[in-house]
Amino acid sequence: MLRLAYALGIAYVGLCAVAIARRPTEDPPSMPSGPRAAAPPVSWFAAIRPRCNAVEIEVSLRGNPPPAGEEGYLAGCYALAGKIEEAKRVIDALPSGGRPRAADILFEIVHPVADAGDDRSAGPMMRLVLEYKSDNYMAVYHAGMSEYAMKEFALAKKHLKQFLELYRADDGWTSNARETLARPEMQ
Repeated sequence: MLRLAYALGIAYVGLCAVAIARRPTEDPPSMPSGPRAAAPPVSWFAAIRPRCNAVEIEVSLRGNPPPAGEEGYLAGCYALAGKIEEAKRVIDALPSGGRPRAADILFEIVHPVADAGDDRSAGPMMRLVLEYKSDNYMAVYHAGMSEYAMKEFALAKKHLKQFLELYRADDGWTSNARETLARPEMQ
């Protein structure tokens, strides 16, 4: 009797192993059962983000436009693609009360470019943010550093001084701004 229980147990484990091995590795596609809910904007942006470049953006946006009310993400995508005028057009089309929110979203999208050290690319994007949110001290800082990298010393001086007026913490950002302002070409 004990041998029969062991044999049945081993057979059961074997059947389970076969069932697991034969199970599909992907879930089958589900059929829509009703109207699809709009994807949240962050999901839309996450999906479109890899195509936010000068080559793919226009075609990608035709096939996958942003959800209504998420123009800040669209502006961010255009800005990452280097299409600053298109990003500005998107924000300008908003009611004046919606522009600061779109600029905040734009900033959150493009800020990693500046933090990664790409001051030249970040500059135009940060200046666009400043058109709608002139008190964004990090955008002011990055605009100033970009202008310095581009040898636009008068603009760099203006923005870095503005940064020091807006941001009072004594940290690496302020010491870097002071150090840059002290360079001979900035005098």
